[in-house]
Amino acid sequence: MSDRSDDPDIPLAPFPTALPPSPFPPLEGQSAPYLEDPEPSPGRAGEATTQDPPSDWIQTADAHDLPTSPDPQSLNPLLAIGRFAFPPGEPPDDEDLAARDRRWTSRAIVVATLFLLIFNVASVENWTRQQAPGWVTTTVGRLADVWGEQTAVLGADRPRQTVRNLYEQARDAVWAPAERAPKRSAPPERGA
Repeated sequence: MSDRSDDPDIPLAPFPTALPPSPFPPLEGQSAPYLEDPEPSPGRAGEATTQDPPSDWIQTADAHDLPTSPDPQSLNPLLAIGRFAFPPGEPPDDEDLAARDRRWTSRAIVVATLFLLIFNVASVENWTRQQAPGWVTTTVGRLADVWGEQTAVLGADRPRQTVRNLYEQARDAVWAPAERAPKRSAPPERGA
């Protein structure tokens, strides 16, 4: 078991040397499982070894003869013809998969950006207030103000305002047990 002669032969612990008896008894008319006695004992040297069970493979079967749907009569005839008229193309290679992933990522970024520009106009307003005054920031700030008023008329700013109010309530909450909590007045309401 080892390269050195002075090491004792230690059996490999994680590998079983004998299979435990099967917890599942054989069914009626079946013999014991063929793996139950993997090594013939020395007393049974003259007996025939157990063989693998017979296979259920049908040699004359062809997988292409099998139906492709559970009920071939319910298949639309146009779909059946289309399968032969327009066979599926070759599977895409790595370059095609990478290009598809880049297109998907670009679309996801554009959609998320447009969604945030439309429904999170307060961030644009805050950004323009942080920039140095100039023609671009003033124009963007005025457009953001007008767009914010229009979305407020439609009610599209309510989800953002609700999340903001919940955040401010959690921030201003007293996180102490009720017995030790000091009495505080309600925080002043912030104007919209």
